[in-house]
Amino acid sequence: MALVSVAFSACGGKTEQAGTDADKQTAIAEVRTAVAEAREIPTYFEATGTLAGDEQTDVAPAIGGKVAEVNFDIGSFVKKGDVLVRLDARDAQIRLDTAKKSSEQAVAALRQAQIRLNVKDGETFDIEKFSQVRSTKAQLELAEKELARAQKLVESGDVPRAVLDQRRSQRDALLGQLDEARANAAVATKAIDTARAAVNTAETQVAAAEKTLSDMTVVAPISGYVAERNADVGEFITPNVPNAKIATIVRTSVLRLRIDVPEQSIARVSKGQTVIVQVTAYPERSFSGRIVRLAPSLNPASRALNVEAEVENGGGLLKPGQFATVRITQSKPAPVVMIPANAVRSDGTSNSVFVIKDGIASQRMVQLGLLEGDMIEIKQGVATGETVAVGNIGALGDGMPVRVTN
Repeated sequence: MALVSVAFSACGGKTEQAGTDADKQTAIAEVRTAVAEAREIPTYFEATGTLAGDEQTDVAPAIGGKVAEVNFDIGSFVKKGDVLVRLDARDAQIRLDTAKKSSEQAVAALRQAQIRLNVKDGETFDIEKFSQVRSTKAQLELAEKELARAQKLVESGDVPRAVLDQRRSQRDALLGQLDEARANAAVATKAIDTARAAVNTAETQVAAAEKTLSDMTVVAPISGYVAERNADVGEFITPNVPNAKIATIVRTSVLRLRIDVPEQSIARVSKGQTVIVQVTAYPERSFSGRIVRLAPSLNPASRALNVEAEVENGGGLLKPGQFATVRITQSKPAPVVMIPANAVRSDGTSNSVFVIKDGIASQRMVQLGLLEGDMIEIKQGVATGETVAVGNIGALGDGMPVRVTN
């Protein structure tokens, strides 16, 4: 019985051993691998920032009026000069028509005054050329000659002194007439000046009425997307109340990235540096930009330097207001360890890779760095030349045997 028992026991031991060997055979996972390689990439330091529109404007009416037409909505793209809102322009048109009629009447009055004095536009009237003045001056010249002749004849005794007195009286009368003629010419000249002033006033009124009519149409001052709409047909709007804007337009083809650079890092930033931008909405994508503006002083509250970069946003994926992680590249490249990004397993907040050595997968926690295309930097956890699994990593476990199928 003991021998049987031993024999049975031996048979049972062989059966368990066979089962364990079978489990080991089924536990071998097939993987593809890649070798961690050293690459030189630009060094960088990280900061945080907020995206903002390159240009933003609140559109408000220049005058009040009743909204007759609205041609935009939130999210609409508008070009500079596009009509956003039209106000009821009937009263403005009536005022313009009235101003034009008054201007025509003023021009007609000026023309009549110019015809009277034979003066054209742009000419200056000479009082001495006034017909009454010229005629009186001619008579006065003749009277002066007659007076001089009579003076000589009186001295020679050929004519009595009464003739001299008569010639002097005629000369004096003509002097008075000349003064009167000049005064009349001055009045006529003043009439022209008054008519010209009336024309200028009328033209100013026409220009004001035209501007009022033009202001009834509110156009987009810049090209961009409508971020806010505050106008509806039938509503009366006025610029004299707070927050009278009818729309907010944001230009997003290029975004401003406002970066807070810590005080200890301000010596590492300068205009023209390249920045790599990542946002939580697109964790696997990177966007590039360039630093264009630096504040002259630190923010006294945060002790950080406000820096602005411009980021191209042709696809419209980035939105103003998004929080961003920024990598500011330095000029000198440094060697780093790079592996394929699909070799990384992410479990919540931790990242790991499986290093393959002698047919065994060893799981290692890693610290990730810069993403370059389909390769990612490993700051800690993998050395250059080590082999990592890049396929079937979801089925791997620490210490599991593997078969490489490259």
